[in-house]
This record gives sequence, C-alpha cells and structure tokens, in this order.
Amino acid sequence: MAPIDRRSLLLASASAPLVMAVAGAGGGPARAAEPVPAKVAAPTEGKGVTHTLARYVTQAKYDDLPEKVRKEGVRTLMNWVGVAIGGSHHETVDIAVSALTPFSGPAQASLFGRRERFDIMNAAFLNGVSSHIFDYDDTHLKTIIHPAGPVASAILAYAEMHPVGGKEFLNALVLGVETECRIGNAVYPNHYDVGWHITGTAGVFGSVTAVGKLMGLTEQQMVYAIGLAASQPVGLRESFGSMNKSFNPGRAASNGLFAAILASKNFTSSDQMIEAKRGWANTISTKQDYGEITDGLGQHYEAALNTYKPFACGIVMHPAIDAAIQLRNENKITPDQIDRIELKVHPLVLELTGKKTPDAGLEGKFSIYHAVAVALVQGAGGEKQFSDQAVRDPVIVALRARVIPTITPNIKPEQVDMTIVLNDGRSLHKYIEHAIGSLEVPMSDRALEKKFGDLADGIIPAAQARRVMDLCWGVEKLNDVGDIARGGVLA
Repeated sequence: MAPIDRRSLLLASASAPLVMAVAGAGGGPARAAEPVPAKVAAPTEGKGVTHTLARYVTQAKYDDLPEKVRKEGVRTLMNWVGVAIGGSHHETVDIAVSALTPFSGPAQASLFGRRERFDIMNAAFLNGVSSHIFDYDDTHLKTIIHPAGPVASAILAYAEMHPVGGKEFLNALVLGVETECRIGNAVYPNHYDVGWHITGTAGVFGSVTAVGKLMGLTEQQMVYAIGLAASQPVGLRESFGSMNKSFNPGRAASNGLFAAILASKNFTSSDQMIEAKRGWANTISTKQDYGEITDGLGQHYEAALNTYKPFACGIVMHPAIDAAIQLRNENKITPDQIDRIELKVHPLVLELTGKKTPDAGLEGKFSIYHAVAVALVQGAGGEKQFSDQAVRDPVIVALRARVIPTITPNIKPEQVDMTIVLNDGRSLHKYIEHAIGSLEVPMSDRALEKKFGDLADGIIPAAQARRVMDLCWGVEKLNDVGDIARGGVLA
C-alpha cells in the first residue's frame, strides 16, 4: 500500500463530523460519504494516530502484501499452531479449562491438542495461554513482543464461527502483527522497563485490528475498536516465571475480540485513545514515538521481522544456550569436567533471567543459571529442558552453581561471551554475535517443522501433525481456515 500523505489526512480529519452525521438511519453503522484516499500522511506530534492506523488497516488488501511478508505470515502461523498444540496439556491449561468450563457459552471453537470446545471468547483465551506457556513462541526482537499469541488465538477462534478464506485470514494476521509491533515500537523500551508485559499491553491492538479486519469494520468502527482495546492493557513483568505470564497473551486475544465485537455494533470510544494526553501511550509510557506507528505504513513491515525460538525460554538467554551447546558438542565435555562457566552478558539478562535457584519449570525459563547448566548437561533447550524434573535434576542443580554471569559494557542483549574453565586448567571460549533463531541466523522451514513435530509428539499422531502442518503451509489456498483449528484437536 502507498505511504500516507499529510494533505489527505487533514482532509479526512476534517470530514470526521460529516461521517458521523451521515450514519445510517436507525442507528446503523457510520460510513464515510466518500472513500478516503489510501495515500495519507503520517500525523505530527501524535495527532490523528488512531484514525491513521484505523484507515490503513481497513483499506489494506492481501494483494498489497509483498511476497516476503506473506511468507513470514505463513511461518508465523505454522510456529504458533505448533506451540499451541505443544502447550495444550500443561498443568496451566488443565487448570484454566477446569475453571472456565462451568461458565463457557456455546461450543463455537476448538482448543488445539484437546477435545473440549468453548465459546470463541474463552477459546481465544485458552489457546493464547497454551501457545505461550512454554515460552517457545515467536518474538519481534525489537520489542520482545510475542506477536502471534494475541492475534492468531483471536482470529482462529473467530474463523471457526464465521468461515474465513485463507488469503483474507493471512492478511488479517499480518495486519494484526504489524499493528501490535508498531505500537510496541512507539513506547519500547520505557514502557517495558517500568514493568509492563508488552506482549499483553500491545498485543491487544494486534488482536482487535485483526478481528476487526475480518469483521469488515468501517474506519470509524475500527477507531472505536482500537480505543476499546486501549482501555484493556494487560500484563506485568512480575508475572514472569508463573502461570500468570501466559495469561497475558491469552487475555490480550480475548480482550481484542471483545472490543471488535462491541465496535461492530457502534459501541463508541474516544477517537484519540492511543495519542491523547490521557490516552494509552501517554498513560503507560514516558516515551511516545508516534512515527513508529504511522511512518511507512504499507511500505515497510515489522511483521517481516518476526523470529521463532529454537529454545523454550526467555529470548535473552538464547545466545548463552547456543554457546553452551556448541562448546559441549565441539569438545565433548561432561559436567564433571567443568570448574566454572563465565558469561559476559547485557544487563537485561540478569534483570529478566536472574533466578539463581528456580524450583519449577516455569521459573527455570527465567534462570540463566539453569539454562546454561541444562544446555551443557543435555545438549538441548526445548520444553523438556525446562520441565519441573529438569529444574530439580541434581546434576543440573550442582552445575548451575558454577555459572557466573557478569554484566559487561558493550555486550548487546543478543550477544554473549562465554568461557568454560575445565578442572584440568583448559579454557574453552565461544562468542555469539547472533544466536540461532535470530533474523541473522533464522530457523529454516525444515527446523520449524521439526519443532512442530517434537511439540505435537505424544499429543496428536504424527500423521495428523503432518496434515496440520500442510494446512498451515497452504493457508492461502484454503476456503475455510477453520480447518486448521479443527484439524489440530484430539480425535
């Protein structure tokens, strides 16, 4: 889509009262008297941000998406379905299903990897929880947002109730990811630094715009939807290491769906809920860079920058796990040979993953000590390496006491400098500039399929997992995307 120009924005803004005035008789939805040109300028000083974003989302078409962006959208979907199936029988999901079953509405949508069906609001929440519980989902590295959880959970639930074609679905998925990541860029890192879990707080904008796109909201209705989403920020970093962390993308999914449904009936909101003095951005962050939201819409895509985790834990630990596995395999070292493991790391590593004595698998996902120790003992960093059993393994517990991370100037969050000192006096060194799974060293399609298969193993048969993967890869050709959700349930 063409970039936005200022003149058209001012014309569109001036016509806003007229749009409301010509709403259909009997309280019907407000519709613009004339189409707004696709070419509108980015607003200055935050004015018109919500409307600009709403206009872009409502006008953007599948055919506007570059091939690279479409491909990354498909990979995003593939990875998300795999992690949703993989996490479906974690204790967290069992508890949530048990708690919500008495209150669920009609059986409208599936839960990946399970037999239960829920109303779309609760299904979106539960699939969002399932997809995030292993901390194995996708990551927009610029903001540490996990984009697919809020978006895919919401629109797949919606697509089971209202059949959606593959191209329409993929367009909505990409637009949702684009929206949440751009909004995240506008407030990161300040918003994140004070304690907000940005996947939840920005993720709700992804889910609401994606669902709103599938519902065919008008521009004004999309403005309302974004405003209602802005009123529902969810997620605090204090929750990390507990079941509560996965609650956040799940709730962002259901909150966005809720907001879009209300807006479709013209439930109103302020037209400036992102940018107003007491709106979302100014309330939850000391940084507001509105150009990150509106500049280059339709020209460059944050959705093309999505990455996929090879390790089931906090992203800042991935360089250290990568280094540890490489040193282990290259030198065939065993735990009893190791005197200590010295790490030079960015401050964010200890801030986010400084738990020295994790007692549960979920806590281990935020322990650099456990992550390095388990990687050296088992040569892997998948979901099994962050189980309760692994965290309590005596060999791993003993080795993590020998992990010594040091905050070091000039080391970036995506880097690590590791030295393993052996009992015989030898030192083994590995510097990681970019870990596997980064934009520079991306996971291949084959690697994503192996990850999917490993996650689905023991939950659904291998042949069924293969069929679901094929549906995801071929999503653009589907007449009914609900086939993906229905294909991923227990028979």
